[in-house]
This record gives sequence, C-alpha cells and structure tokens, in this order.
Amino acid sequence: MCGIVGIVGKGPVNQSLYDALLVLQHRGQDAAGIVTSEGEKLHLRKDSGLVRDVFRTEHMLYLRGHMGLGHVRYPTAGLASSAEAQPFYTNSPYGIVLAHNGNLINAEALKHDLYAEDLRHLNTESDSEVLLNIFAHELQLRGKLRIDEQDIFDAVAGVHRRCRGGYAAVVMIPGFGICGFRDPHGIRPVVYGKRETDAGTEFIIASESVALDTLGFTLIADIAPGEAIFIGADGKLHTRQCAEQPVLSPCIFEFVYFARPDSIIDDISVHRARLRMGKKLAAKIKREWRNHDIDVVIPVPETSRTAAQQVANVLGIDFAEGFIKNRYIGRTFIMPGQKVRKKSVRRKLNPIDLEFRKKNVLLVDDSIVRGTTSRQIIQMAREAGAQRVYFASAAPPVRYPNVYGIDMPTTSELIAHGRSEDEICHLLRADGLIFQELDDLIDAVKKKNKSEVDRFDTSVFDSEYVTGGVTVQYLDRLEQSRSDSAREAGCQPDETVIDLHNTA
Repeated sequence: MCGIVGIVGKGPVNQSLYDALLVLQHRGQDAAGIVTSEGEKLHLRKDSGLVRDVFRTEHMLYLRGHMGLGHVRYPTAGLASSAEAQPFYTNSPYGIVLAHNGNLINAEALKHDLYAEDLRHLNTESDSEVLLNIFAHELQLRGKLRIDEQDIFDAVAGVHRRCRGGYAAVVMIPGFGICGFRDPHGIRPVVYGKRETDAGTEFIIASESVALDTLGFTLIADIAPGEAIFIGADGKLHTRQCAEQPVLSPCIFEFVYFARPDSIIDDISVHRARLRMGKKLAAKIKREWRNHDIDVVIPVPETSRTAAQQVANVLGIDFAEGFIKNRYIGRTFIMPGQKVRKKSVRRKLNPIDLEFRKKNVLLVDDSIVRGTTSRQIIQMAREAGAQRVYFASAAPPVRYPNVYGIDMPTTSELIAHGRSEDEICHLLRADGLIFQELDDLIDAVKKKNKSEVDRFDTSVFDSEYVTGGVTVQYLDRLEQSRSDSAREAGCQPDETVIDLHNTA
C-alpha cells in the first residue's frame, strides 16, 4: 500500500506536500519522496525512511515550485530501498514524473513489450516504473511538440487498454500540469479537491480525503473508476472518462484496516463502516455464543477500536483499553520481514494487568492475516492474568493473497489458508475464535445498499479477483517474489539519494 498526493498551487507547494504525506504516512513507512516543478525544471528528493526523516530544511528549501507530487511507500515486491522510492521520472517525452499506489498483474508482459516494441528501458523492478513508461509511450504516440488535456486523456485511455490491476496515480509534466487517474475498477482510492486563496484556486489529488481536510481543501469528488482529471499549470480543471466499461469495485480491505477512520472513500465514511462492522460482529456473537461468559471487550489497537466499542455496546459488556501502544513503533503488518514483525509486537503493545486479571476477555481485532501477532497478543493477555481469552475478527478469514497492492505476500504465510476456523483457533491458542461473515462485512461497508459501489474487491476472502487474469502461475510467481525470505534477501541498506538537477 502507498500514499500519493499532487498539488497545483498559486504559491510554493513544498510544505503542503510534506504535510499531506505526514497525514498519509500510515499507507507506507518504507520510503518517501517529493518532486516539484519550478517552471520547466524539476526538483526531486526521495529516500528510504519516514517522511520526517527523509526531508530536512535544506531539502525543503530546494523543493521550489508551484506544483508537485508526493509519495509514501511500502514494498509489495522489489527491494526495500531508496532505489525504488517514488516518484519515478522519465525524460521522454517532455519529462514526466509519476507516483503510484497499487499493483499491475500483467507487469511482466508489459516489461517485455516496453523493451521489445516501445524501445524503453526500465531501471527497477517496480511496476510503478512500468506504469510510468506505458503512460509516457502512449503520450509520445500523439507525436506533438505541444500537447493539451485531450492528449493526456488519450494517453490514459491507452494505459487502461494495456494495464490490468489496481492503480491510482498522479502524473506531472513540468510547466504543463498534473493528471490523476484511477483503474477501470476503482480498486485503489483517490480523491480530489480545491481551496480558495487570495491568489486564486488551488487543487489537490490525494489517496484519502483526510489529506484534504488537514490542508484546508474542500472535497470535490472521488476520481471515478477509469476517469482521469487534469489540472493545468494555469489552474483550470478538466475531467474525462477514459475507460470503456468502468465498474466501481473498491478494495474492501481499505475499510477494514488501511484507511484512516476520518477518511471518506467513494462516499463511504470509514468510521461509520467500522461501527457497522462492530454491530454485525456482535450480532453473530449473540447468535453463536448465546451462553458466553465474557467479562470485558478489549480492542487490539488501533484500527479495531471502533468495532470493538460497538461489540461491547451491543452485548452489554464492559469495554476497556487493555493495551497501551508505543506510537513510535511502525505498523507490524507492513514491516518488511517476519523476524522484524515478531520482535516488534511486544515493543509495540504493553498490557494493563488490572484489565485482564481474573477476567474472561474478548479481544477484538480488525483482521487476522499471518496470525503471528494475534497469537502473541493472546499470550500477553494470559500472562497479564486473564482466565480465558477469546478472539474476534471484524473481517472474515484472510485466505488468499492480494494482487492489487496490499502486502499479503503468499498463501503459505496466511494462517487461514487451507484451515478451518477450529484449526486457526488452535494455532492461535485462543479459548474461542469468531470471524465476521463476508456478507455482513459487505453490508456494513455498503451502507445498506445506499452506496454507488457496484461491488467490492473481496479477493483476499473469497479469491474472486475483480480484474480477472489472475492465474495459478501468476500467484506462484507472486509467492516467489513476495515471500519473507525473498524480501529479507533483498532488503539491503541503500543510502543513495536521487535528486534531479541537484546532488544536495
């Protein structure tokens, strides 16, 4: 998962881009980058690390210009190093930079075509660079020295014809403008908005609406599936549908885990969706555990808190904060490597013994992916004095890998793959385990059919990949490239700082 932002302003945009990336930091902690356009000149700074560590005063002073892009990354494939930090740049045609969130399932075939037919060179293993070069080639086919917004839209239409997968992207051409576009299924989120200043109207494109709220922009809309928007350097906004048969199929895991609760995605409040998840989960507990002996409901911080509060309310049981989170430890789910995740859990959470001692506890989490963290948390609850420890997941069992940009790397690393719920419960060493039903999750997110969403991508739960084209062979290749062993083998330190027109 990654976070993207693009701004066309009436004054310097470096601080606004930095502030937006801080808000989107939850979407990626491996690397960060900003590129700005000062007339025809690009200024780029990117490196491994958190936003606050990548950008210093000298870098911010260097990032001059009235429009620019930003990106935060965690790797689903490739190296966890600055070599694959974004935005990416290609000089032909016109000089283009891109920031991308998602994953292309036909990237290998596209790489071959780019080399053999389009005569383009790729410098990394990232499919984001593939997407950039596909866009650049489609734009180059226009064969014009001076392009306009229609050329941009035609190039995006070409991207949609050639690329399969989940992608939300922002593209900037120096001195010309910024384009944002979304795949024909709308799998990954992206929104746009505006704010009025004394100098005129400024526009922003970002992964989540919370970035707009923080910077004082007003949300205009989500970019529709297959749609592209273009904001010229003159501040004029243009939109066009660039796909032939768009079908809004957003990733439901955004609502379960990734998105911030204060975001709105495809006109759905993430916070409200999680409240409804808690109500649905509590209803199932009442049906299936009628004679339960639960004394207290305790959330696993942070994402599950909203659902856990609703579970406690519906069941009429006490709710308590039983774990204190060290906020200076990153999210274990997106850490590159199982060994790092294992070491970080106890550093990240510390139980409050009084909330567990001599009680039957129901722990509520947003989901169970690998299960390693869940098992350690259950053990921590027992060590804190709990008599019995039950575990509830606000999502169904995650049984299949995600191929659209979420780091669920391999089937072999998913605890629920090929196992019954009783077997999972035994492996977690819980006294009881209950999962959300998939239909209930869909109903919870969809606002009782009031949403315009055609369907959700629920492939991690049911293996129904909305784009099609996900073969056994593709999943085998994915397993080889994304396994923890492959990740750790490639996770070498890299101190390279890539700047355009500057070596500062």
